[in-house]
Amino acid sequence: ASREHAANHRSLSGSSRHVWGGQTNDYMQPEEDWDRDLLLDPAWEKQQRKTFTAWCNSHLRKAGTQIENIEEDFRDGLKLMLLLEVISGERLAKPERGKMRVHKISNVNKALDFIASKGVKLVSIGAEEIVDGNVKMTLGMIWTIILRFAIQDISVEETSAKEGLLLWCQRKTAPYKNVNIQNFHISWKDGLGFCALIHRHRPELIDYGKLRKDDPLTNLNTAFDVAEKYLDIPKMLDAEDIVGTARPDEKAIMTYVSSFYHAFSGAQKAETAANRICKVLAVNQENEQLMEDYEKLASDLLEWIRRTIPWLENRAPENTMQAMQQKLEDFRDYRRLHKPPKVQEKCQLEINFNTLQTKLRLSNRPAFMPSEGKMVSDINNAWGGLEQAEKGYEEWLLNEIRRLERLDHLAEKFRQKASIHESWTDGKEAMLQQKDYETATLSEIKALLKKHEAFESDLAAHQDRVEQIAAIAQELKYVFSPHRCTARVIKKICDYSYQAWGGRSMGTFDSPRTEKLLETIDQLYLEYAKRAAPFNNWMEGAMEDLQDTFIVHTIEEIQGLTTAHEQFKATLPDADKERQAILGIHNEVSKIVQTYHVNMAGTNPYTTITPQEINGKWEHVRQLVPRRDQALMEEHARQQQNERLRKQFGAQANVIGPWIQTKMEEIGRISIEMHGTLEDQLNHLRQYEKSIVNYKPKIDQLEGDHQQIQEALIFDNKHTNYTMEHIRVGWEQLLTTIARTINEVENQILTRDAKGISQEQMNEFRASFNHFDRDHSGTLGPEEFKACLISLGYDIGNDAQGEAEFARIMSIVDPNRMGVVTFQAFIDFMSRETADTDTADQVMASFKILAGDKNYITVDELRRELPPDQAEYCIARMAPYNGRDAVPGALDYMSFSTAKSSTMLHSILSKKNQPTTKRHLFC
Repeated sequence: ASREHAANHRSLSGSSRHVWGGQTNDYMQPEEDWDRDLLLDPAWEKQQRKTFTAWCNSHLRKAGTQIENIEEDFRDGLKLMLLLEVISGERLAKPERGKMRVHKISNVNKALDFIASKGVKLVSIGAEEIVDGNVKMTLGMIWTIILRFAIQDISVEETSAKEGLLLWCQRKTAPYKNVNIQNFHISWKDGLGFCALIHRHRPELIDYGKLRKDDPLTNLNTAFDVAEKYLDIPKMLDAEDIVGTARPDEKAIMTYVSSFYHAFSGAQKAETAANRICKVLAVNQENEQLMEDYEKLASDLLEWIRRTIPWLENRAPENTMQAMQQKLEDFRDYRRLHKPPKVQEKCQLEINFNTLQTKLRLSNRPAFMPSEGKMVSDINNAWGGLEQAEKGYEEWLLNEIRRLERLDHLAEKFRQKASIHESWTDGKEAMLQQKDYETATLSEIKALLKKHEAFESDLAAHQDRVEQIAAIAQELKYVFSPHRCTARVIKKICDYSYQAWGGRSMGTFDSPRTEKLLETIDQLYLEYAKRAAPFNNWMEGAMEDLQDTFIVHTIEEIQGLTTAHEQFKATLPDADKERQAILGIHNEVSKIVQTYHVNMAGTNPYTTITPQEINGKWEHVRQLVPRRDQALMEEHARQQQNERLRKQFGAQANVIGPWIQTKMEEIGRISIEMHGTLEDQLNHLRQYEKSIVNYKPKIDQLEGDHQQIQEALIFDNKHTNYTMEHIRVGWEQLLTTIARTINEVENQILTRDAKGISQEQMNEFRASFNHFDRDHSGTLGPEEFKACLISLGYDIGNDAQGEAEFARIMSIVDPNRMGVVTFQAFIDFMSRETADTDTADQVMASFKILAGDKNYITVDELRRELPPDQAEYCIARMAPYNGRDAVPGALDYMSFSTAKSSTMLHSILSKKNQPTTKRHLFC
């Protein structure tokens, strides 16, 4: 019957017919679908009646009217035209005020023509059906209006209207348990979807945690009641109708849900504004954090340098090997454990500084100026002072250890020689001070003279050794002062002996009484004394030399000692012959005494050296020879081990040193090459960084070998020109260079992306920069940069105006007065006018949305619209608003949005008692 009724109207008034549907609106239904929908399920029709009526009234009440019966109240077209004017904000053609059918059809056609003018094609809907009160046609027309004016503009991520509305619902309800929005019918039956939408935007209106999925009536009624009471959304459906229907009407649900969307559209705008503000505030917070981190890291690093330099400059020597070796161990710990983290901190400090400056430039903020004394140049100067103090410290330590090693050796030698010669001097001074010559006979005087002659021979033999002891004592006098006394005593005895015997020669003698036999014995005694004294001296010298400690540092030196020892051993047969000859003289005296029964008054008057003493010392010399052999063999083995250590260190150092240099050169080439994209360069550099980090065990192994070399007191190495200090410095420079270069490329990528620079433009910038970077330092000096600018067309003359312009440009590219222009600063300058950043006006407009178009914003509004940390960030920094419309607690978001808020950071740092000069930050 409905189809027949519609067909009759089509045949009577085809000229006034409009088509509903079409291909231009993907949310519309084609004509055959509408024909099928003419057979609406009664439940669906009921739901549509209620929903569409409520929807229309939600707009008509703005004009002071409403409808009661949707198919009756639109028949004259007057309220239909009024509805369209309210929802569109436009004026329609003047309606007909007559009561005749033709007047009603004219008004409805005006409404339908207006809908068509909005790009909607109406299928099978004519003015006659509406005038005649056709329920299906009237509902279809209202649905068309709802789609066009309430749903069409909803789009999320370029989706269609229906899909966009569905995606919006899914995103908003995603965090809620038991909610899974997949469509606009059964997904909403339990009511949790409606409740979730309300709770997401107005959590204070619904206690979502108390809702149960198995109580849909309560959920739906709660949502509908709250929406009507607090959100101005009329109740468009009955909970019982939705629960009692297997599949709720999709159009009714979509209409109801769209009302929620529009009710929260203000919140959506606020969310967008809040996101913009959060983005800007996040940049501010990150930049502030980088500034505070820089200040703290700079302070800590400068304090560490201040404490360390005096320690490195302290060259006060110690008096013991153990103390100096502890100093050397402390220095090794400093180079291996304490300094490397500080090298990384210094590198990170520079990276943070460069990244911060790049971000500030990209945000059109002024450059960051650190506190007085904490500029990058200040850090570099302090670090240079540290390295200057460090330079030569290890070499001084090793020289001191070598000096103490020699002093210990000399001290031991002095103790041995002094001990031997102190025993030799025992009784000598008392003997020389005797005045027995005053009462002696002539023959006794002759004997005394011969005895003194023998003593002088013995003294002359000892003279060289005494001078050796004196020379050693002189070298040791400020280190081992107690031994100076011994040397002085020996020297005094020697001097005194000549004086004493010189005085004796002036005595008076009796006439000689000689006996031939006694004279013979006397001559033998004298010969024995003269030969025994030098031989005894030779043996004592040999014992000293065989027991002498030695210091050698090379195989050649120990081989020289070994050769000298072999030459000494070759003299032993001749020495033994001399010993036997001396003993033969003594035996001849004994033979004469026994043969002629000569009565001898005592022992040899010319010497105290007995045959037993000669034999005892000779036996001691023979025992010392193999001991010396053993000591020389052990030292030879030690020097061979030292040579192995030298070769081992040299072999590694000769590989590591060139490897470091090669990597430095390769990194420099990668950083300036123009092959591939910046991402390609970055990936290449990160691969290099990984290979460098993986090389660290080889450096550690070399450090271990170096420690063995130092512990072995090896002071030179002919197998390499690289010292451990060279390797350490090179390694530190390599780590710093790769980190800086990666940071430079990362900053270039930031700049490129922020300013829309193409790879071709980047290559052009790089080619120009490289052309004038003739020393391949990665920077341009002022004159090089000036020449580069001139080549690019900048009019910078040599007159005062040109110099002023160049000074202005240098203040932009080198704000911290480092004296060089980096490539990053160069591309920033070349593209400085192309940046697309959030302006102060945009930020201010966003705050105005959050403030509800007021000239101020309140603490509550900030805390409601922004994340807690960023809300508190703004509250702490916004100045009070003092306008005429101010209320208590009003905050001035306008000045906050536009000011170069150095005062913000100043207020933060002043609370921490930190200096705040020269610090700037844009909001």
